[in-house]
Amino acid sequence: MIKIRILLIEDNRLLREGISALLKKQSDMNVVSTVGNGENILELIGKLKPNIVLLDLGLRSQNSLYIVKLVKKNFPEAKIIVMDLIPMQADVFEFVQAGVSGFMLKDISVTEFLKTIRSVYKGSQVLPPHLTGSLFSQIVEHAINGSKPTTLIESVRMTKRERQVIELIADGYTNKEIAQKLHLSTHTVKSHVHNILEKLSLNTRVQIAKHAHISDSYKTAIDTTSLIAE
Repeated sequence: MIKIRILLIEDNRLLREGISALLKKQSDMNVVSTVGNGENILELIGKLKPNIVLLDLGLRSQNSLYIVKLVKKNFPEAKIIVMDLIPMQADVFEFVQAGVSGFMLKDISVTEFLKTIRSVYKGSQVLPPHLTGSLFSQIVEHAINGSKPTTLIESVRMTKRERQVIELIADGYTNKEIAQKLHLSTHTVKSHVHNILEKLSLNTRVQIAKHAHISDSYKTAIDTTSLIAE
């Protein structure tokens, strides 16, 4: 039987040893190494040739995103699964763009944990359950498939006013400043921001600005995309 070769990078020793013990019990899995940080990771991968790299998103001594980029640049065939307690949508997007194949919550069930590893090994892309089926999962899917992300704004139907608010948020305006610029009440602007967050499946206005800037052409997109009535 061909076994899935797994490299585990987790700086919590107890968790690292527990995950390793679990994986070693699986007849179709082989833990080739476990390490507490990402140092010398390229040397390890070159020597051990793992199929799957299980990576803790919050390594204390290393930047996990940098490790992902480094691994995918030098070993594009290696599939990376990131583990975290509650990954932010912005983190998920960045890591997927960098080449991650899957995300797992650290409170995931053993069954789902093992299923995720096997699914990614076979070529599937796996997102955290709370993102599955959301607008954000569709955006991530576009990134996975190699299409250039032209911002969340272009993926949903926005009113003309909402698009104006998004553009001003991206330019750094506060709600009060947006209200003055658009001749609206601050309460109305807050209502627009709330609706935008819901439509884009985001949590904060900072995330709106960040995703609006994913593409340099976001302003053009706002001007040229068909609008619906305010």
